[in-house]
Amino acid sequence: METASRLAPANRTLTTFVLLLAGFLAMYLPTYFEMAKTVWTSDDEAHGPLIVLVCLYFAWTKRKAFAQAAGQDRPRVVPGALLFVFALLLFVVGTTQDILLMTLLSQILLFAGLILITVGLRALTVMAFPLLFLTFMFPIPPSILDLLTQPLKGGVSWATDVILYRLGYPIARQGVILAIGQYQLLVADACSGLRSLVSLSALGVLFIYITARPSRLHNLLMLASIVPLALLANLVRVIALVLITFYLGDEAGQGYLHGTAGMVMFMVAMLGLIGWDSLLARVLPGRPRPAAGSA
Repeated sequence: METASRLAPANRTLTTFVLLLAGFLAMYLPTYFEMAKTVWTSDDEAHGPLIVLVCLYFAWTKRKAFAQAAGQDRPRVVPGALLFVFALLLFVVGTTQDILLMTLLSQILLFAGLILITVGLRALTVMAFPLLFLTFMFPIPPSILDLLTQPLKGGVSWATDVILYRLGYPIARQGVILAIGQYQLLVADACSGLRSLVSLSALGVLFIYITARPSRLHNLLMLASIVPLALLANLVRVIALVLITFYLGDEAGQGYLHGTAGMVMFMVAMLGLIGWDSLLARVLPGRPRPAAGSA
């Protein structure tokens, strides 16, 4: 009897993983193959496969905690079934009407429903981060792009103009066109920073999760800083491109140094995040984390 009771949680955990894997292979592999041929081929959404790999990695590292939660939990059939049915409806509508966001959202809700039905709420809590982190692979809807791109372009153009003018450069601005010296530069949609904001936000959230600071206020302030730091990093990128063009010419500004400026943007954002985290750790010291293996 004791052996059977010990095997029950393990069998239930195995059933859960089999169901999750079967559901994923049958329902979502075609969507992922289609995204690999379309959405993920663009530079703006190329981070999508990395997001999936990160989620799979953290799901695998949590397998022991998931199994332990399975032994201490009980299935929540009713809420799990409701969530499961709702996810199926989203999947059907998303696939038949070609609404990618709805299809991708359905996989998170479907997995969550299966965990609730077969294991319970504690196990779902264990897998909360890998599931929620999948949202960073969602492509930005065109309506949101159109709504936010123009204000962000105007803001970065204005800030670049003000900063370089204060530094003594011969720069002028008309809308989103910057004139410096003999050159005129158009701040394009890609320079608004909106598309890079998603990948930078994903990196920021991952950094916060990995560091796992004990202070809630610390983590909230870190979360609140992600968007400002990403926008600041994009501003540094635009200023760098303007200065490259001013000193080295238009060909250099639009050539290989254009891609290098993008790398600088990510470095600035991550260094800013690390520096802000270190400052908060000094100002808001939390309780020391227990050593590995301690009770």
